[in-house]
Formats: sequence, structure tokens, C-alpha cells
Amino acid sequence: METEIPVSFPYVGRNFADLSGASLDSSSSSSSAFSDCNSDGSGEFPTASSQSRRLLIACASDDSDDLIRQLVGDLDSCSLDEQKQAALEIRLLAKNKPENRVRIARAGAIKPLIALISSSDSQVQEYGVTAILNLSLCDENKELIAASGAIKPLVKALRTGTPTAKENAACALLRLSQIDENKVAIGRSGAIPPLVSLLESGGSRGKKDASTALYSLCSAKENKVRAVQAGAMRPLVELMADLGSSMVDKAAYVVSTLVGVAEARAALVDEGGIPVLVEMVEVGTQRQKEIAVVVLWQLCEDSVKHRTMVAREGAIPPLVALSQSGTNRGKQKAETLIQLLRQPRSGDAAARTSEVSD
Repeated sequence: METEIPVSFPYVGRNFADLSGASLDSSSSSSSAFSDCNSDGSGEFPTASSQSRRLLIACASDDSDDLIRQLVGDLDSCSLDEQKQAALEIRLLAKNKPENRVRIARAGAIKPLIALISSSDSQVQEYGVTAILNLSLCDENKELIAASGAIKPLVKALRTGTPTAKENAACALLRLSQIDENKVAIGRSGAIPPLVSLLESGGSRGKKDASTALYSLCSAKENKVRAVQAGAMRPLVELMADLGSSMVDKAAYVVSTLVGVAEARAALVDEGGIPVLVEMVEVGTQRQKEIAVVVLWQLCEDSVKHRTMVAREGAIPPLVALSQSGTNRGKQKAETLIQLLRQPRSGDAAARTSEVSD
């Protein structure tokens, strides 16, 4: 069964839809489930006074082309300090002035910045990753960044970089994954396991960035399987269970994306997802109730065993309450699931008949 949930969410001023399939009400699927990952959240780093003045003048100027050309040249310097300073200033120029993102890319910065991502110096790597992220915020640059070979170095930074480099690499991969043909390439480059690791053990920003990247990447079926094999379901269920956190909706949307494949449904049950989902239907927000109902429906649609488990968990009373007081979409989904749960015995009989006939 590959039933999916069409979800729409805003990210960096753009709206993404149909990444995963099943039908949630637009009022519950948009708003703030996934938001801008605050591309460059690592703060301003100190620079020498003359360089700081030069950078501030350039950021205020209508024409920073001369400075950009000089900085791109410095990226190829034999001096590690010059490379580091150039990457830092390019990063800040791209952060503070959106129109500079195209100028920097056209000046040839992307390939030398990608080379810096493989640096053994952790700070150089971090600056390179963050500069690439800031450049990727311009849609015009995304294809060029991917075509220039950024995916594998970004995945390496996601595995081995500083906490900031990992977060920014996750965001950069998310940006590149917004081009459909990059999703599979990113998955095949090994991005899913370190994203799951970041989801499990990262800070609050890291968890958010990892969930958003997984949500985008797992619209590709083979990445769903990779995510399940990497152990994504356990941290996702744990995040959904913490109903007071800001990660509940994000985790639930990733689960709704994954659950279209059989491996994810089995993992969700094994990790104790059914009681968590039933609790969401009972005490969650309207959006959480709707996501939970859709996920439970997907679990139960072709499985009598799962229907029995969901019913025994006490799902019917909160579903009845939702069918009477939820949104129109929530009422409809709750009623559909109630009807499904109320016929497990006939389903059992059908299953036994099928087994006998076989």
C-alpha cells in the first residue's frame, strides 16, 4: 500500500505541496509545521577591523562585485587563514544581502567553497558549509550547487562536522532536495542515517532541521525505506509522545510521509506508535488529531491485526468525540476510521476464508 498524504508547508518563502500524499485539511497542514530553518544561525564571527569595515561598506553598497571577485580569488589561496576569512565574508555577504547570492555564484565561488567543505580544519569546513547554504537560498543557484558536486561533501559534513556544520549541512541538503531529481541522489549519497542521528541527538535546531530535510527527502519511496532502516521511527515516535514540545507536528508529518511503505508501518507499531497516536487523537491540537487519524487509518486500512490493536488501545471514544467536534476534515477522517475499526471480526473472517481458499 502506498497511500500518501498531500501536505503543504511554508519554507523560506516558498510553499511545498504533495510531498507525501494523504489528505489533510489545508488549514491543518499549512501554517507553521515546517518553517524557515534560519539558514545562518551560527552568529557573527569576529574579523579584523579593516576587513569588517570593508564588509560593512560592501553590504551597504549597490555594487559589491569588486569585493566578491577578490574574495573568490582568496578562496584558492595557499593560506588557510585567507581561505577561512574569504569563506566567512562570502557567507556574511550572502546572508545579509540576497542579491549578492547570484553575484557570488556568477563570480565562480561555488566550486572552491565546495572544496572547503572537505577541509580538515573544522572551522573552514563550517564556513564553507554555511556559505553554500546561504547561496542555496537563491533558487537560481540550487541546480548549479548540486551539479558542482556539493552533495557528497555536504553529507560528509553532516556526519563529521561541528554541530553548526551539521545543522547547516542538513539545511543545505534540504534546499537541494527541493529539486526532485536531487532527492534520490542525496539519499544514495548516505544522507539519511546522519539526518536520523541529528534528529535523535541534535539540539533543538538540529532536530528541526533534520525533520524538515527528512520530510522533503522521503517523498521519494526509496528514501522512506532508507529512513526506516536507519532507525528513524524510534526518535519520531519519542518526539510525537512529548505533546508539550514544538517537535510534535514535525515528527508526525514525517511519520505520515513514511507510513506509506510497509516497512514503516511495521516499525511504527514495533516502536509503540499506536498508543502515542491514540493519545494525539485524544488530547492533541486539531492539526495533530487530523495527522494522527490519517496515520492510524493508513495502519488499519489493509491490516485486521492493526485494527484490533488500535481498537484495544481505546481509540474509538476519542474518534467519536472528534467526529462530533473536529474540523470538517477531521470529522470525515474520524468517521471513516471508526467504520473501519468496527468491523475487525468480519475482516478476520475474510482473512481466514482467504487463507483457506489459498
